[in-house]
Amino acid sequence: MTAVTTIDDGGAIEDHGYRPAPPGLRANMIFSADGAAAFQGRAGPLSNAADYQLLLALRAYTDVVLVGAGTARAENYGPVRLRSDHLEQRRELGLGDTPPPIAVVSQSGRLPDRLLESPTPPILITSTRSARERETPCRVLAAGDHAVDVPEAIRLLNEQGMERILCEGGPTLLDELVDNDLVDELCVTLAPCLAGSQPLGGGAPASIAAPTSLRLAHVLAASDYLYLKYQRV
Repeated sequence: MTAVTTIDDGGAIEDHGYRPAPPGLRANMIFSADGAAAFQGRAGPLSNAADYQLLLALRAYTDVVLVGAGTARAENYGPVRLRSDHLEQRRELGLGDTPPPIAVVSQSGRLPDRLLESPTPPILITSTRSARERETPCRVLAAGDHAVDVPEAIRLLNEQGMERILCEGGPTLLDELVDNDLVDELCVTLAPCLAGSQPLGGGAPASIAAPTSLRLAHVLAASDYLYLKYQRV
C-alpha cells in the first residue's frame, strides 16, 4: 500500500518524486474533489500556489509542453517562464539554459497572442491542410492530412529530439492520448473543493477496449490538496 507523505506548509511539492521526468509522455491535470477538470472553463480556479509551483517545476523537467488549443485560449497561455532555481535544475538535468517551447494542438491555428511574445517560439501542431491554408510566425508541425493526427504529432516531436513531453491538457487532448495508449505517467492534483458539473470539450466516447492499468507511485498531501503520481504498470 502506498503511504501518504505530508508536506509541511511552505514545502516544495516538486522535491518529492517528480525529478527527473521519465522519457515519454507525462500528463499533468487538476480535478476538483467531485471530478471537474475546470471551473467556468478554466483550471486556474481549482489551483493554489503550491500546485502552480509544481506546474512550473514539471515544465522545467521537460523538452516540450503540449497543450490543446482550447485550453491554451481559455487559460490565455503565454511562454514558459521559470524561476531561477527551476532553470538551474533544468541545466543539471542537461536540458539546456532556456525554457521549453509550448506546442499547441490546433486545427484552426488560432493561438493566444501572448504565446507569440516569446524568445522561444511556440510550435503549432496542425493538419497538412490547415498548414497550407494559413501563415503563422510559429514553428509548424503538420500531423495528419485533414485533421490533427495526435500519435503522428507525438512521433514528430520525438523525431526532433523532444522525448520528454509534458501534456497540460485539456481533457479532450488527454482523451486522445489515452485512446492511443500514449500516456506513460499521470500527475494528478486533487483540489479540496466541489465544482459541480463543468462540461468541457466534446470528445467521442473512448475507443479503448478496457481501462489502462496504472501503478500509484506516490501520494503527497499539503494544505488539504492531494498530489498523486501514476505510472504505467
